[in-house]
Amino acid sequence: MELKNENLVLRKATDGELHEIFELIYGDLEWKKFDGPYYGFRNATVEEFSNGFFKRLKNGEQALMIELDGKLVGLVSYYWEDKNTRWLEAGIVLYSSQKWGKGIGRKALIPWVTHLFDTLEIERVGMTTWSGNPRMIACGKAVGFQVEGVMRKVRYYKGTYYDSVKLGVLRSEWFELHSRSIE
Repeated sequence: MELKNENLVLRKATDGELHEIFELIYGDLEWKKFDGPYYGFRNATVEEFSNGFFKRLKNGEQALMIELDGKLVGLVSYYWEDKNTRWLEAGIVLYSSQKWGKGIGRKALIPWVTHLFDTLEIERVGMTTWSGNPRMIACGKAVGFQVEGVMRKVRYYKGTYYDSVKLGVLRSEWFELHSRSIE
């Protein structure tokens, strides 16, 4: 499966990309300062990565690589907060800080969220971040997500309290803003 938006493609990882993706994720950890750093992070070995997360990226059901102009730059994903009630959360990571602030996240979220609504029986897609990641909040808002809730001062990181921020978009809102014509 491939999802496209101009020069951006969302696709499964391939076997031959193991080392490239490993280096993308673990080579420059600047991204981890914004992606829930309060959870902690442990570098994996290539073998651990190959037998774990990389399998999920090759499967392509709940996560796809973001390829921009032929180069891998990040990934989109989803997980079930509660599958029984169809509460789904989406995510996006751009691993290279040199790619931040260029609209790539917005460009990737549009086909990803459209795909989630088209293929899953859901009425809402959510994203959760923290006030220490204002780019993620702006990215979500830019494509139509609304701030639905703020849990104040619940993330403690490096001596400072931050808010947890819940964003969401409903199916009807999404398709009012975005055409179904995305490949």
